[in-house]
Amino acid sequence: MSSSTPGTNEPEPTDGLKAFGAALKSFRKRAGYTQESLAPEIGYSAHFIASIEQGRRFPPPRFVDQTEVTLDAFGTLRLVAHQLSRQRGLASWFRRWAQLEQEAITLYTYECRLIPGLLQTPAYAEQVFANRLPTLGDDQIQAQLAARVDRQKLLTERPNTAYSFILEEHLFLRNMGGTEVTRELIDHTLALAARRNIELQIMPLVSESHAGLDGPIRLLETPDNRWFAYCEGQRGGQFISDAKEISVLQKRYARMRSQALSFEKSVSLLERMRGA
Repeated sequence: MSSSTPGTNEPEPTDGLKAFGAALKSFRKRAGYTQESLAPEIGYSAHFIASIEQGRRFPPPRFVDQTEVTLDAFGTLRLVAHQLSRQRGLASWFRRWAQLEQEAITLYTYECRLIPGLLQTPAYAEQVFANRLPTLGDDQIQAQLAARVDRQKLLTERPNTAYSFILEEHLFLRNMGGTEVTRELIDHTLALAARRNIELQIMPLVSESHAGLDGPIRLLETPDNRWFAYCEGQRGGQFISDAKEISVLQKRYARMRSQALSFEKSVSLLERMRGA
């Protein structure tokens, strides 16, 4: 079971993540680095390194490569990382995308079905999982909640990543979980929208033109400026690397940004919906 540590939002470390963390710590000390001195050498914060060593974060591929080379780890860190599987709270078809998210410098999300996982509150997410069919057990729900909370750290730990979210107005009007859950969700969304690197736009309920009628879109840009896309359906997800397909989705997303409400009008709408 992957649950959260009492009193925190941290996922419980798995044996595999703890093994990688222990190996990293051993090679770091062998090379004479502290967490603080290693941080600028590999381009990650000391806090991020500490989370990895404690087994509370999944090491992204670039992190593994950087530490492997810097610490001269004889291929051990790559080997241990290869043995790792993503937290069981993430669907198998989503894991490749989740790894790329950790390194993305640009991340665009259009959603018309439910509030995106990165923006969900625990109460809202629990309602989403509780409504799944076939029904999930309590352990499964807790594992998925822990994985979701862990993934949401991207919004605060990667302040230089540009995030854009286009959300349909009806997602907030659905009142998933009831009035209090929805009010908390709106408060949470507004707080995130106040961050300089997060752009939020609402697609109004009444709109004469809409470029996203074919469904949700996710786009991301990697540090080497490659673009990937991801589209999810009822029973699986499609990872897209073909440049022509990505170009089509980029055009649709760009058009929706002009069709949706501006950031200021979107915030104003959410404040009115909340009753502010």
